Amino acid sequence: PVQLVWSREEDITHDFYRPAGVAVLGASLDADGRPVALRITSAGDAITPRWMERDIPLLAGPVDTPDKTASEGLFDQPYGIANQRIAHVATRRGVPVGYWRSVGHSHNAFFNESFIDELAHAAKHDPLAYRLALLDEAPRHRAVLLLAAQRAGWPGYGTPSLLAPGRARGVALHESFGSIVAQVVEASIEGGRPRVHRVVCAADIGTVVNPGIVAQQMESAVVFGLSAALYSRIDIEGGVVRQTNFPNYPVVQLAQTPLIETYLVPSSRSPGGVGEIGTPPLAPALANALFVLTGKRLRELPFVL
Repeated sequence: PVQLVWSREEDITHDFYRPAGVAVLGASLDADGRPVALRITSAGDAITPRWMERDIPLLAGPVDTPDKTASEGLFDQPYGIANQRIAHVATRRGVPVGYWRSVGHSHNAFFNESFIDELAHAAKHDPLAYRLALLDEAPRHRAVLLLAAQRAGWPGYGTPSLLAPGRARGVALHESFGSIVAQVVEASIEGGRPRVHRVVCAADIGTVVNPGIVAQQMESAVVFGLSAALYSRIDIEGGVVRQTNFPNYPVVQLAQTPLIETYLVPSSRSPGGVGEIGTPPLAPALANALFVLTGKRLRELPFVL
């Protein structure tokens, strides 16, 4: 038998990468600060056409097939905004791209949930109450958000939990793969870097078969998403990937891992996905907490304060 193993350097520098993406968002607010119109235009490489070119070239044509994953989490966001225009511009940058945990939801949740937080701030409303007010016709989403708020001790919801000095909370809500997740992140700034102390996750995944496995998947997704939000940067210069190993492409270590709590909404619906759903809300919830601490909106991943 012969075993061929790539070194970590070969793996990092010759991989298929998460597509670079950007979005421009705008909204109109009424006299009460509620959005009456929403416009989102995103841009980035679509994964499926590039995958087809590599794996099933006979089915790949001169014109790219539409790829729903490029805009998922934007065109199907749950908030009750009467007038919406959601568009995506497909690009082709030449960097080999591949499927990344939670695919398009991974960055589209960051775009949308960061923006909803900005709208709440512009309207001078509590960011959690602002979301709840937009979920009158989405009772499942509302129940998940309320459960996360209550378990996290968000002021005004359940038993309030006092924060240690120098800490702040941020919240985000997102649906992906048939499941809904809300996360409340408690964070601080230590040594000029973000530090996450606690992540409260609430989820409606339909019928639960094994709650222990659900908790494990949520914990894994949070650690994965936190690594991406803080560290996972790839720079390509002269056609060469500069990051090579853990010293310049770090991941969250055990000592940096926050307390992660998972709570499930009882449901008799068919089971939804679990393996990817915990990643999308993490980055926006953290960004929203850091805004409370610094007054600065972080609009790029990974974060740089």
